[in-house]
Amino acid sequence: MIRIVIVDDHAMVRSGLRMLLSSKGEIEVVAEGADGDEGIRAAMEHHPDVVLMDLSMPQGKDGITAASELKKLLPDVAVLMLSMHDDTEYLFRAIEAGASGYVLKSAPHEELLNAIRTVASGAAYLYPSATRQLMNRYAASAKKDDLDAFDTLSEREKEVLSLAAKGYGNKEIAELLFISVKTVESHKSNVMEKLGLKTRPELIQYAMKKGLLQFD
Repeated sequence: MIRIVIVDDHAMVRSGLRMLLSSKGEIEVVAEGADGDEGIRAAMEHHPDVVLMDLSMPQGKDGITAASELKKLLPDVAVLMLSMHDDTEYLFRAIEAGASGYVLKSAPHEELLNAIRTVASGAAYLYPSATRQLMNRYAASAKKDDLDAFDTLSEREKEVLSLAAKGYGNKEIAELLFISVKTVESHKSNVMEKLGLKTRPELIQYAMKKGLLQFD
């Protein structure tokens, strides 16, 4: 049996969810809450497998705040966020609060049941379009971070990065750029630190990605 606490500020919604979930032999609704505080108290008392938490509850503690507090108190209890908002910002706030899943109130009943089964098993659940939003945001963030890191390099550091990736040693780079070997070593150290690189293969891979390996 999957033991569930339902938290929603609308009594009719809670009643409908209880009827739906209780009709499934695998789910037992052990308690309800009308706001975040009631949901936390119910979870502390009954220690369910899943807390089905409404995201927006104007009266009392909202779902995201409650989820964050609940995960600190009962880290083994999965929080499945139930929301009317198909919005990236709400999705990411829920994830940051520790929610194991995010499902829309407009979703078909079978999707909600699948989401409950998924988070109860210890896995994460996101509705299909949310997965695409997550991937797109991660890709954009990674691209921005990479661009920002590269832009922190000085022109000299970029030259040293390019030459080091091409296989030139410190002495050769020093001669080509008319600087000391010690200065080359300092520039390389700065480059590795700024770009978060640890090894020469990582440096070469990064230079290839940035298009810096065009040989004369």
